[in-house]
Amino acid sequence: MAEAKRDYYEVLGVSRDADKEASEAYAVLSDAEKRRQYDQFGHAAFEGGAGGAGGFGGFDFSGADFSDIFGDIFGDLFGGSRRGGRAGNGPMKGANIRKSIRITFEEAVFGCEKEIDLILKDPCEDCNGTGAKPGTSPETCPKCGGRGQVVYTSQSFFGTVQNVQTCPNCGGSGKVIKEKCPKCAGTGYTSSKKRIKVTIPAGIDNGQSVRIRDKGEPGVNGGPRGDLLVEVNVSHHPVFQRQDVHIFSTVPISFAVATLGGDIRIKTVDGDVIYTVKPGTKTDTKVRLKGKGVPSLRNSQVRGDHYVTLVIQTPERLSAEAKEALRRFDELTGNTLHQNDDAGDKAEKGDKKKKKGFMDKMKEVFED
Repeated sequence: MAEAKRDYYEVLGVSRDADKEASEAYAVLSDAEKRRQYDQFGHAAFEGGAGGAGGFGGFDFSGADFSDIFGDIFGDLFGGSRRGGRAGNGPMKGANIRKSIRITFEEAVFGCEKEIDLILKDPCEDCNGTGAKPGTSPETCPKCGGRGQVVYTSQSFFGTVQNVQTCPNCGGSGKVIKEKCPKCAGTGYTSSKKRIKVTIPAGIDNGQSVRIRDKGEPGVNGGPRGDLLVEVNVSHHPVFQRQDVHIFSTVPISFAVATLGGDIRIKTVDGDVIYTVKPGTKTDTKVRLKGKGVPSLRNSQVRGDHYVTLVIQTPERLSAEAKEALRRFDELTGNTLHQNDDAGDKAEKGDKKKKKGFMDKMKEVFED
């Protein structure tokens, strides 16, 4: 007579060391069809395959690491991996601190150094970070027995389920403090205002952050400190605009310079440069100043370009002499000011000619 097997739900909820039976339970309950058969017929649904490979319906578990499989599939049912053990009160890295800082457009291009003030926690010097009154020590938590975790039993569709949670009595540390340190009030830390120097690298863009190692919150149970993350906000520039490593700007030029050519002064992040405009330059002409852009964050020796758009500026106020000179210039270059007038005169003369020709033809008809 076949050996009686325990209910698979009971195996999953109670027996933590039943590796072979739990493997069988996993193979059945993780498969929708097999689980339906088991719910309907129990162990009898698979008795016919008992002689198969591995001794269970043709499944071979001899080479499987069941602890990994079971933890991945059913870990949530038990509040985490069983192998976690005392992970709740092990060393943990401290939390990161986030700050923001504002810099100018030029500071973002070339980099700079700034200082920020923030409140930092440090281990209490009186209790060496234990939180206990000098001369005393933290005691083992009576609720979790120093494990930092407690097990709660509940009922689910699997049956009895054990859920592992952080101990509410000690917060997962596994220790409780009977007499608190008066200096830190039992926290183990003291707070103080500190000034931190932040090195802003050349080429940083708006919204990017600088990470300063070990300037965050203290670690837990001997863990390392967190980091300080400083977000950079770049102020708007009245002349320059940035896209990646390139800079863009617009420079107005006079009609005379655009027509005859000449030197103009262009403002860049490196200072003013002289550029020679070619005769006959049209408005919206693009000029490239190579290497006058933003340095690359990966290599500060590599810089983008500065692209300048030349826009012909129309004068709004002219003296009478200047207006007369402009009219004279127009007469010499095409008489565009009276172009429409000439076209109107020609059209009127053409209409009169057409009318006269029609009347003449009518006269000829009646005379005949």
